[in-house]
Amino acid sequence: MVFLVAATAFAGCTVTAPESVKTLGAPVPTAVATPISEASSATEATDPDSCAGLSQVVSESDGLYWERRGSLRDLGAREFAQGEVTADDDGAPVAYTVASGDVESVIAERLCAYPNLAQMNHVRVIHPGHVLWLTPDPAIPWVPYYAPGDAPAGFEQIPYQQAIESAGAAVDTGDVDTVRSIWNDTLKPMFANQTTIDAVQEVVDAGDLDALRQLFS
Repeated sequence: MVFLVAATAFAGCTVTAPESVKTLGAPVPTAVATPISEASSATEATDPDSCAGLSQVVSESDGLYWERRGSLRDLGAREFAQGEVTADDDGAPVAYTVASGDVESVIAERLCAYPNLAQMNHVRVIHPGHVLWLTPDPAIPWVPYYAPGDAPAGFEQIPYQQAIESAGAAVDTGDVDTVRSIWNDTLKPMFANQTTIDAVQEVVDAGDLDALRQLFS
């Protein structure tokens, strides 16, 4: 089964998708895992200064590994998206540094991406100076911000999210020992899927900061 991390498309984009394709819906303020909703994909745009389609992050592994499909483009700074874009050698955006006054949906519009960048980067709200990583490495696992994918009804999301944020802060300061402690003592017992646990444990034990950043930051 293919899962898409997606959110409501921007105004003016007509969207359709096969019934077999699913999207991770926008988070809801409840104590249960985020529900799954129908997927969507953008139609072609004709304006050269607009997006030909909205790039999506897709998983074919029940949400453990992700890859970006569709091209990101930087359409240029605009109101509510004044931050700095970091590009790779081919000019494709790979990271975005949030500026004061930026709004997630407008950042995504600027980059031709679905507006789920905060969720991808394990935060509820973006803030100035926050570096948003735009394209996951499909060889490195990723864990959800709001709750484990197999979280049961009644799962306590707040302690989980606080632990994710603490692990992310430790990654950002290069404190691998703290990341390991948070995973082993707090987060790991919240997961039930052994495949997920084993994949995350391997990354945590290795201690590579880039891989840990994708997991938690």
